[in-house]
Amino acid sequence: MQEKKQLSLFDLSMIVVSLVIGMGIFRTPVNVASKAQIPELFFLAWIIGGFVALCGALTYAEIGSRYPVTGGYYKIFSVCYHPSIAFGINCIIVVSNAASVAGVSLIGAEYLSKVIFSPEMQTAEYRIAIAAVSILIFYAINLLGLKTSSKTQNVLTVIKIVMVVTLICAVFFGEQTTSITPIFKGVAGEVPTWSDYGKALGLCLIAVSFSFGGYQQSINFGGEAKEAKKVIPRSIIIGLGIIITLYMAINYAYVKVIGFEQLKTAESIAAILAGQIFGPAGFTVLSVLIFLSVLGYVNVNLLSNPRAMYAMGEEKALPSIFTKKSKKNDVMIVSLTVFTLIAMLTLFYAQTFDKILNYTIFLDSIGMAFSAATIFYLRKTTAHLDKSTIYTMKLYPIMPIIFIAAYLFVTVSIYSDDPSAATNGLGIFIGFVAIYFINKYFRSKKVEN
Repeated sequence: MQEKKQLSLFDLSMIVVSLVIGMGIFRTPVNVASKAQIPELFFLAWIIGGFVALCGALTYAEIGSRYPVTGGYYKIFSVCYHPSIAFGINCIIVVSNAASVAGVSLIGAEYLSKVIFSPEMQTAEYRIAIAAVSILIFYAINLLGLKTSSKTQNVLTVIKIVMVVTLICAVFFGEQTTSITPIFKGVAGEVPTWSDYGKALGLCLIAVSFSFGGYQQSINFGGEAKEAKKVIPRSIIIGLGIIITLYMAINYAYVKVIGFEQLKTAESIAAILAGQIFGPAGFTVLSVLIFLSVLGYVNVNLLSNPRAMYAMGEEKALPSIFTKKSKKNDVMIVSLTVFTLIAMLTLFYAQTFDKILNYTIFLDSIGMAFSAATIFYLRKTTAHLDKSTIYTMKLYPIMPIIFIAAYLFVTVSIYSDDPSAATNGLGIFIGFVAIYFINKYFRSKKVEN
């Protein structure tokens, strides 16, 4: 069946922005500040994160331009690697993204619970309940079809951008906090070495990577974008340009308004900025708006990830039932439902944002490094394409190499900080590869019989 070309440049640019700007930027600066210890390293981590994301965006822009299909983020693995590796990596990407949905939903729940519940009711159980309802609401919206969910996404993304810009304006309101000069401390209070700074930077990049990740999934919409070979790269570059600008500006506002030392342990940091602008009512207003932004992040992941699962079903890596679509709205109903269930299970299993963070980024880093590396293969196999019809990045292969090296650095940093998260992630990957071969074995037996 011919796929409908429903997504414009604006639609896909808004999807890129929403894939990246979840709730991370309203929570992860606290993690980054505590690991950085000093503002210089804090801002350096965000600058490096933005540069790495730019390298990745240009890499994925070319990948998406050379291979514009629905579920492209799955199919590039299928084309460039052994099917077992493609299956294993894509399964951990789906699990990782579902964990991101769970983690971001919890951040929004933290904000909203402070508004609607009394202090004694602001417990983990109530926050989990709010997060679960958030996911289920947008599961229902996505059942209405791509057109409805994408238009909803546009509205929520515009609200999110306006909210972030408004928060940045806090630097112009009220008094700016002054604090003692932060000091970087080495191991056991000793004089810090370059190794200490490098380790701290790696730990910072874990949270920064979480905040910048997601744009690569925009290539999942290649089969549904109008003029995909032009729209996909342009939307990624436009979207990431907006994101980097907003991230650097709001982090500057956090440090100036809250104070760097206070930022290390602050809660509801976005609401603090809102209080500078709107007074006591700012906390309530911002908490509600942030919750709406959570819904936008949940929605865009429910838009994107089922398309990867659909592609896996098309290639028989998953059962063919994953390719089932509803007749009325052309919704990938089985893939959408299964992804929602994975997000819900992760939410109830992990229960806290910090526990989800390392686990998510370790899995995501593996997928990012492997997916970006496909550019080297695609360059050779699509060399015959008319260069005027595709996007070709400059400074190749430097940019993809920088991107891959950065994510390998993050995986090492996670292993150093939380070995259990890393070993669990590797175990999950190996388990999925084993499932592929087991499934293949039983399929061959069935054919023989």
